[in-house]
Amino acid sequence: MTFQPGGRRSILQRRSSTSNSIQAGLDGLAVTGVTWWLVDYHIGYLTPAYVIMLMMLLGALAVVYDHYAIYRSNVGLTLKAFKLFKAWTATFAFLVAMAFLTKQSEQYSRLLVGQLYCIGFFVQLLLHVAMREVQKKFLNNPTQLENSLIIGSGRLANFLHQKISNNPWLGERIVGCVLINNDDQNVASAEVSRDLSMLGNISDLDDLIKKYSIRTVYFVTPLDASEVIEEVYLKLLSKHIAVNWVPDIFSLRLINHSVREIAGIPVLTLSETPLMGMRLFLKNLEDRLLASLALIFIAPLLLAVAIAIKIDSPGPVFFRQERMGWSGGIFRIWKFRSMVVHQAEGGIVKQAEKNDPRVTRVGAFIRRTSLDELPQLFNVLMGEMSLVGPRPHAIQHDAEYSDGIVDYFARHKIKPGITGLAQVRGFRGETKDLEQMMQRVESDIEYINNWSLWLDFVILLRTVFAFTGKHAY
Repeated sequence: MTFQPGGRRSILQRRSSTSNSIQAGLDGLAVTGVTWWLVDYHIGYLTPAYVIMLMMLLGALAVVYDHYAIYRSNVGLTLKAFKLFKAWTATFAFLVAMAFLTKQSEQYSRLLVGQLYCIGFFVQLLLHVAMREVQKKFLNNPTQLENSLIIGSGRLANFLHQKISNNPWLGERIVGCVLINNDDQNVASAEVSRDLSMLGNISDLDDLIKKYSIRTVYFVTPLDASEVIEEVYLKLLSKHIAVNWVPDIFSLRLINHSVREIAGIPVLTLSETPLMGMRLFLKNLEDRLLASLALIFIAPLLLAVAIAIKIDSPGPVFFRQERMGWSGGIFRIWKFRSMVVHQAEGGIVKQAEKNDPRVTRVGAFIRRTSLDELPQLFNVLMGEMSLVGPRPHAIQHDAEYSDGIVDYFARHKIKPGITGLAQVRGFRGETKDLEQMMQRVESDIEYINNWSLWLDFVILLRTVFAFTGKHAY
């Protein structure tokens, strides 16, 4: 069997159920209906301006809802409502931004737009709840479930079993799992959960398919098991069984992982930056806009701190030091000087510690209140840093920590920030042991894997309350 890259059908296809298509259509009709009703109530007829607004709203809705996977994820009602709220809010934010940028905002009633935002969200939420209830009613009969089997074992097999079992919309029942290797018997016995039965080895596959009337098989295999997959796959084809492959890539440290295609070839991306294309543009826009506004408002404060530093001790106002940034690039960070001018002993950069004699009187105050970090707004304007991201460490400390933390440099997959998820969780200040730094790195990678403008906003809000306290010295 040969692969022809020029085939008409792409290897990688997005699956879409009928219920999801119906849900998307209902959302579109709901938004159209609510808009029409509100315009008729407030104005009396649909003007060309509101027709344009509706068309832009529906277009943005399709793009944003696809980005948030509103119709491709089966989650609990609370999480679904939250995702729907974020997607609907993002859609409206785009609409409002376009109205102001094109100077057309005066054509629209703010009351009408506000009512559309509120009513439109609740109507869509009700439709999603109603659709779930309809699906539950039709899928609540256990006799309709098809039997499925997992080939493989371990934590990923348990996780897959749990997700399929808790998802009535799939219409499947996992009867158990079989081992790929006889040598895995002892390990698998310890890892297989009480709910996931171990039915035997891969040599028993034919008998199990016949006994349980298996209709679907899931390969949950390590990356080096391709030979087993090919052999068994051809056998399953002859038995008219649906075959799915779930490669066990989760033993690796995944950074912003995804599935995509290149010329029809499926590609599993294990590690890449989340800042690409429009996301990079939005991140840069957020940084430069907010940093510019912040510098305008705090200019008197910056001047006061600079004068206090100059009066308090001899030396420059600013401290500059090389740091490693996005994708390993080197830049010079700006900070208010908080220590007396000194040379590193033996070329070793020593972290600030509690009651550090090198810290000046003014330095102690600006470090405790994090005012020493404010000049980094200039780094943000120059594109070297972001308002939110992993904190950049001294290059010497990067080398030290990377020796003990194998995925340490994964934190450089995004721009370094003035504040970050680790900092608002309290992982800041002196790191006395490797465990503390590992907690920072875990939070940094979690931020990279879940980056969004909304997450940035939440972290900036929490920063106001987090950047003072016992760890700031």
